[in-house]
Amino acid sequence: MATSHETVETAQTAADYVGHHLGFLTFGQHADGSWGFAHSIDEAREMGFWAINVDSMLISVLLGIIFIGVFRFGIKNATSGKPSGFQNFLEIIVEFVQSNVKNSFYAKNELIGPLALTIFCWIFLMNTMDLVPVDWIPWLAQTVAGDSHLFFRAVPTADLNITLGFAISVFFLIIFYSVKIKGLGGFLGEFAFHPFGKWALPLNLILELPGFLAKPVSLALRLYGNFFAGELIFLVIALVGYWQLPLHFGWSVFHILVITLQAYLFMMLTIVYLNQAHTTH
Repeated sequence: MATSHETVETAQTAADYVGHHLGFLTFGQHADGSWGFAHSIDEAREMGFWAINVDSMLISVLLGIIFIGVFRFGIKNATSGKPSGFQNFLEIIVEFVQSNVKNSFYAKNELIGPLALTIFCWIFLMNTMDLVPVDWIPWLAQTVAGDSHLFFRAVPTADLNITLGFAISVFFLIIFYSVKIKGLGGFLGEFAFHPFGKWALPLNLILELPGFLAKPVSLALRLYGNFFAGELIFLVIALVGYWQLPLHFGWSVFHILVITLQAYLFMMLTIVYLNQAHTTH
């Protein structure tokens, strides 16, 4: 029977385990003015806004390269005769995205299709990293670096900086196309004169501006929240010993749905928001 001292020690060890796996490999400026990697979560926090989570960026870029490489390989080896299974697989993805663009985007813009495909596939790949056992990639990074205490997180969408980066990029596209299609006056008029006309300008601004500014926030937080929580559950499962095998499998099967659904939702909301930017009242 475990003593209370052993129970406390085990709890502390579990907390340390989870806390270490939630730390990022952060590079930035230290308090003394030197630049380098943070050696604790508090030190990373003190680096401020200009610090960068190298692990999130590295995994994101690698997955982006894989996405480009896979589609480039598929395009170069495509045939009009009997297609291979790989070509059929890529065509299914492209047709799936294309059908969603056709059904939700009514203007003419050749950027929307490739943008939607990139968002869906790239976010899907980043989400899929959540299925990799939580210790494998951090262990590999620690082995390569020769530092057993190295922080390293393998799920980019569990990093709010990454999801905000996606969301803010979409937000800038919304503003760009709104001004381009409607003109600056038309764009500003949507907030000032709708829905109650020019005589209710203050009320219109109160109603319209929060919803508009909430678009990037909701996009980022929805994606981040799902995968931060998912990663946390995988970490808790990893603490239960041999029972983690059936639990990990069961949660992974369910999580596949979340992985696909969140990539799809981000893509669809991007299409819908950009369609609104192209639509004049």
